[in-house]
Formats: sequence, C-alpha cells, structure tokens
Amino acid sequence: MKSTSTDKSKISLRELESRIDHLDQRLADIGDPITPAQVIQRRQFERDRAELLHLCAHPDPADRVFLARHTGRPGVVDYVDHLFTDFFEQRGDRLFREDPSIYGGIARFHGQPVTVIGTRKGKTLDENLACHFGMPCPEGYRKALRLMRQAAKFKRPIITFIDTAGAYPGKEAEENGQGEAIAKNLAVMSRLPVPIIAVFTGEGGSGGALALGVGNRVIMLENAIYSILSPEGFASILWKDPDRSDEACSVMKLTARDLKDLKVADRIIREPLGGAHRNPGAVYTALDRVLAEELKGLNKMSASELINKRYARFRAYGATTPKTASKKGDA
Repeated sequence: MKSTSTDKSKISLRELESRIDHLDQRLADIGDPITPAQVIQRRQFERDRAELLHLCAHPDPADRVFLARHTGRPGVVDYVDHLFTDFFEQRGDRLFREDPSIYGGIARFHGQPVTVIGTRKGKTLDENLACHFGMPCPEGYRKALRLMRQAAKFKRPIITFIDTAGAYPGKEAEENGQGEAIAKNLAVMSRLPVPIIAVFTGEGGSGGALALGVGNRVIMLENAIYSILSPEGFASILWKDPDRSDEACSVMKLTARDLKDLKVADRIIREPLGGAHRNPGAVYTALDRVLAEELKGLNKMSASELINKRYARFRAYGATTPKTASKKGDA
C-alpha cells in the first residue's frame, strides 16, 4: 500500500486534517481486525495517520487560525463539564433578554466557589444560529457583567473562557448599545476586587473578546489566537484583498507564542498534535493544573493588590522605551 507521506511545505494543515479524518473513518470501518489482511491494513492506516499527525507538529500562523476556528474544538460547555463541579447556570441580563452566546454561572473548582463565564458558539447548526456563532449581543455582555458583579459581592474568583470572532455586528445589537456594553465591561472588570483569570480557547477577536479578557492572568491554548480583527479584515483594509489573509496571519502577531513574547499572555497550554479536538482530555488535564496553580497565587493577594496589578498590566500594553536624544538635540 502506498504511504501517505507528504511534504509539509506543499500542503496546508486543512488538507492534512481532511486526510487524518479520512483515515480515522477507514480505521472505524475496519473495526476489530479478524483476518490477517485486515490486521496489515489497520497497521498501515495507523502508521499513515501517525505520519500525518507528525506533519502537524509545526503549524504556521495561518494553520493556527484554522485550528482556532475548528468546529470540533472544546467549547465553554465542555470545559465547565470537565473542570468544574456543582455548576448552576444563570441566565438573563435583567434588562432585556437572555443571550445564549454567553454561558455562565456559579460552580466549584477544586472545592472553591467560583464564577465561570464564557462565549458559546454551539455544536449544532441550530445552536450556532441561536448563539450567533459565538458573537455576543449587548445583553450577553450585560449578563456577564451581572455575574461578575455578583462574584465580587460574594468574593468569588472569576474564570472566563473566550472563543469569539468578535461582538455581534448586527443592526439591532448596535441599536441596543453594543459599544457601551463592551466599554462598561472593560471599566468594571478593571476594578473588581477578586481574582480574574481569562482563558483563550479558540478565537479572540477584538473588543468582543477583550470584554471578557481583562484578567489578572491571561492563559492561551497553544493554537488559540487573539487580535484586533480577523486576518480577512486586516487584509481587506491594508491590502484591499481578503485573499491575502494567510499572509496577514504571519504579520499580525496573533498566535499564543507571539502574544506571550509581547507579554499579553502569561501562559500557554500545550495541545495534542493536530489540535485540541484530537485529544480534549489532555487539554482538560493541563488546564486544570494551570488554573489551580494560578488561583493559588491570586487567592493570596489582597483586593487592592489584585486591582492595582491588573491595572498596571493593561497600562503596560504597547509601552515602548523612548529613544535617547542625540547630542545634536534630535528628538
């Protein structure tokens, strides 16, 4: 049987993903091997699959954007189910209506009461449409704000999970105060006297992501992204050509590694070869350990320390060291 070996420089991760899925299906079709021929075929498929996964070991920025948007990635509901106990969902913003694109409530993490909030894309088409594919409306951000204020009142740490292309851009959302809702979240989050940990699990787009991202600590999955706008939007604005989005990925500094180097992200959670959807359990285990470590440190800080360090963190974004003026008086 001919091997599926290929040159990574000549194939996108999207095509590798398709080939791996095809092999997964072939392996499932074989089931438990009952003949020598099936045993040989299964072993060959497993070798081919391992080889393809190995080619996924060094994705470029465009590949990471593809993985960040992958529909199979674990979402906030998955993380709540696997990392927390006694979760009690809370709905509604007490002003207008419920927005399912924001999922949140009270839970326990290793026995400690916490408030968990995250953007939800949904798993089925009906859920995708109801959640605007993970793009919250103003009432969603106001619900999140209500839960965060409640957390501050009862001194519960806040953990947010972010996976959104951005805030919902529809006409109704703008009429209902989308910009104000996001701005209010930023202002209030910056002054909350409890620990806040923001976890970027997939996409982190613009103010829609930042509205839940004002944390004392920012954690990113290895293939998560965080940027001012989408690569397609960047390419359309800068080059008037959305087809150059792959090129935009390389210059936007939107990957977890880029953002850690820029001190925007604090820690990176390694993902299995091929992305988090290939082995979600490994991601849950790693994230559980990191969250426990971070909460342990943050719980030791006073309210004023938490607020001041969070404020200083965001004030330092984009700061540069001014060049020393030359002897000739040049500025």
